[in-house]
Amino acid sequence: MIGIFMRAVPALFAFLFGAAAPAQASQDIPDQYPGSVLYSKPVEFIPNVFSAIGATAPPTYENSGHNNNLSFILTGEGVVVVNGGASWKLAEALHEEIKKVTDQPVRLVVNENGQGHAMLGNSYWRAQGVKIVAQEEAAQEFGATGYDSLAAAERIQKEKADGTEVVLPDETFEESYRVAFGSFPIEVLNLGPAHSPGDAVVWLPEQSLVISGDMAFHERMLPIFEETDTAAWLVSWDEGFEALNATYVIPGHGHPTNMDQVRRYTKDYLVYLRGKIRAHLDAGGSLADAYYVDQSPYRHLDTFEELATRNAGRVYEQMEFE
Repeated sequence: MIGIFMRAVPALFAFLFGAAAPAQASQDIPDQYPGSVLYSKPVEFIPNVFSAIGATAPPTYENSGHNNNLSFILTGEGVVVVNGGASWKLAEALHEEIKKVTDQPVRLVVNENGQGHAMLGNSYWRAQGVKIVAQEEAAQEFGATGYDSLAAAERIQKEKADGTEVVLPDETFEESYRVAFGSFPIEVLNLGPAHSPGDAVVWLPEQSLVISGDMAFHERMLPIFEETDTAAWLVSWDEGFEALNATYVIPGHGHPTNMDQVRRYTKDYLVYLRGKIRAHLDAGGSLADAYYVDQSPYRHLDTFEELATRNAGRVYEQMEFE
């Protein structure tokens, strides 16, 4: 199966086993699956684990808001979906793709965080009678911001957002949620503060594969929000995420890869940026100048232009009081 996948997606395996090539994703790549609102057709990464890779650009009408990865696992006793999707129509389109490869029913949807593209599709899954699970802080975040996320989706996606409603998860957990359908023990873990409140990863210990959500990035620049604690993210990385020792990583954005790649563009980027800001602070530098610290080693990443200066400013504001 992996051999077939290598022939189908050679660039992906350059990431997996080459690790030295620059990221290949681009905001200029057009919709890869014109027959569907999904940005790309789900592909089987390892046996029974599929992912529809979203655009690495910000959400647009053209990509239908599908700018994160929508994954699913065929357990033999039902399907586990990772991410509700950014709309009813995206969730419905993913479900249609699931039906093409299995007659197993969808039994569980895991929301990887409280952002709109993880939870707005919950409305579709609730209508199908599927249980939805998220970390408790993610559910609280979506409860507070869900209607803003829906308004943004309706503004960007227009009629593609029809039918979408704000639906909270059925069940929440604090540190871990475990299920064992068929031959796939699945662990949903909150490894500590990271990109946004309630980030969760889906860990398949027997396959040594982690669906990392926004704990890990590699083809696009990671965004640092006002609530993102970059120092705590580094602790969560070392003590939680790195400790998984995963062989395979399906990130929240971008193609499946390995730990070396996501370490290079997540942990190493955070360390790099914090180092630049620390030197800037020690030299008495201002916030206005902090926006322009050198981030050129990461200029090739998608969304660099949208995020680099904003990231620098937010890290400055955090580190000023550390």
